[in-house]
Amino acid sequence: MRILIADDDPQILRALRITLTAKGYEILTAADGVQAISAAIEEHPDLFLIDLGMPKLDGIDVIHSIRGWSQAPILVVSGRAGAADKVEALDAGADDYITKPFAIEELLARIRALTRRVAQEDPSPVVRLGGVTIDLAAHSVTRETPDGIKQIRLTPTEWQFIEILIRNAGKLVTRQTILTSIWGTEHAEDTGYLRLYVSQLRRKLEADPANPVHLLTEPGMGYRLEGVAV
Repeated sequence: MRILIADDDPQILRALRITLTAKGYEILTAADGVQAISAAIEEHPDLFLIDLGMPKLDGIDVIHSIRGWSQAPILVVSGRAGAADKVEALDAGADDYITKPFAIEELLARIRALTRRVAQEDPSPVVRLGGVTIDLAAHSVTRETPDGIKQIRLTPTEWQFIEILIRNAGKLVTRQTILTSIWGTEHAEDTGYLRLYVSQLRRKLEADPANPVHLLTEPGMGYRLEGVAV
């Protein structure tokens, strides 16, 4: 299992990396919120340990960004002990919260509990959009045609985009959430990226790209994926 630890305290990063590596986990680290999002996008960890008080981007913003496209468990590891902080983190999408300082055995127990939850779920669904079938686990997209099943190739960025929408099927996903999740906070206003990739995805996934019925635009807000069948 790959765990991303995001914390601006180098001593904590080092201690957790050594301890968790010894327990058989593959560890990735990030020293600030921007690094955390970049590592999440590039490496797709199985579980996140997120500090709240990080520079460049607060832990709550990091959680919101991750939840835009991933359902991987998030365990907040923070020095903030107030009830309001815990509620805010859990409402943002965190799965659990542990306060510093903590006993390493308690941290390991919480990681094991989150790992068991993941093992009981299906994190990579197969969905249908009309005659198109998308298998997130296999990274496979196929379309039914009169001549048989046709394979459709998506670029890595198109995969990230459609996965965000599938994970939030039927819900509005804001432009900022998509931009931040895929390209980082420095591109949060670059809506031209979105129009380009939405156009490409419609050509590949919609029966009539000029009149989409699945990948819908909410003007001035974002995008919504409709008509998803599991």
